[in-house]
Amino acid sequence: MADRSGAEPTSARRVALDVLDLVLGEQRPLDEVFGGHPRLGLLAGRDRAYARLLVATTLRRLGQIDAVLDRFLRQAPKSIQVRNLLRLGAAQLLFLHTPAHAAVAETVALAGGRLAFARGLANAVLRRVAREGEGLVAEQDAPRLNTPDWLWNSWCEAYGEAGARAIAEAHLIEPPLDLTVKDRAEVWARRLDAVHLYGSTLRRATAGGIEDLPGYAEGAWWVQDAAAALPARLLPDIAGRTVIDLCAAPGGKTAQLAAAGARVVAVEASAQRAERLGANLARLRLDAEVVIADARAWRPGHQVERLLLDAPCTATGTIRRHPDIVWHKTPADVVRLAGLQRQLLAAAVEMLLPSGVLVYASCSLQPEEGALLIDAALADGLPLERVAIERHELGGLAVDLTEAGDVRTLPSHLAAQGGLDGFFIARLRRRG
Repeated sequence: MADRSGAEPTSARRVALDVLDLVLGEQRPLDEVFGGHPRLGLLAGRDRAYARLLVATTLRRLGQIDAVLDRFLRQAPKSIQVRNLLRLGAAQLLFLHTPAHAAVAETVALAGGRLAFARGLANAVLRRVAREGEGLVAEQDAPRLNTPDWLWNSWCEAYGEAGARAIAEAHLIEPPLDLTVKDRAEVWARRLDAVHLYGSTLRRATAGGIEDLPGYAEGAWWVQDAAAALPARLLPDIAGRTVIDLCAAPGGKTAQLAAAGARVVAVEASAQRAERLGANLARLRLDAEVVIADARAWRPGHQVERLLLDAPCTATGTIRRHPDIVWHKTPADVVRLAGLQRQLLAAAVEMLLPSGVLVYASCSLQPEEGALLIDAALADGLPLERVAIERHELGGLAVDLTEAGDVRTLPSHLAAQGGLDGFFIARLRRRG
């Protein structure tokens, strides 16, 4: 990544502006860009956290921020860097409650070098935001403004307008930190100042530095949303069995399967992601065979009785944790990824013994990547049948069960406790 700060001192705001330029200007993933910033390591932990919060808040509230800025701009800036400069300043003023003099002065100071021409504009616009912006925000429909039309319409069709609004509201809240522990959940809940949510899942109100938490170095737990912990939990009788985990990185579900006593074959197409998977397993002191291969073409030496397919998807169910997704994905991505999911599902069937069971999971809110995909695959003759998931298997987690016996989690579930990622989960048996 190019370091755009030149000789200027590194600051949280400078890092945030660099990251926002790449996330919105070049459609790069937030986590990849932020983690790879060349000067991130020069920031103190508190400043790193603030830089991440500043970018995430700007992305979560982008629709609202742009609506306010447009009230004070005679014409839209031709440069996205100038627009992003104004966005960062407005995010501080409107949503992070930074004192006006600091937010305006520090943001204007970022307009150096080739952005020096924008200092006067930034100063004038942000001073108006400081004076009038709060009143404008109070009149806004925040969930609607921060959700692109195509996503809003698709969620209204799938979950009703009230459901879509609840989902969009959940995306505006910084999520808690969920952890999966290998054992002694109640003991680790006390040590980590966390709530035992269900099963092996703990929830902390704030994240802080992950590496500094008790149990990290000894591999007692890993980061995993409470909803993401469900698919592996719903694969029955895995102790002592070989289980194939397709599209396995970063490895949370692989770790669950291994911790439950399965012999795991973790298949991942990306060598870089497979390396990360291996490193995570090493920290956790868990074993799995890691295979770098395209799951559509790869086949095991022999068919197995259990398989987990956590399919690549638009990840619209994880917007609360990855707010860049809402501005990156398009309807074309849904179509493309649904096609890939169908190919992976067909490949998974070939890896299963007759009567073998697979769990299909997708962290998408789009029905085309969930229930509609499974319905179409079964209707087209893929030799699978649903094995209904029962309420008692969910560990008391208050999520939806469909009439067909599939699981649907939504960001609005457990809203009072911090929400959940959105997942679709189906359990299927190979006929024959």
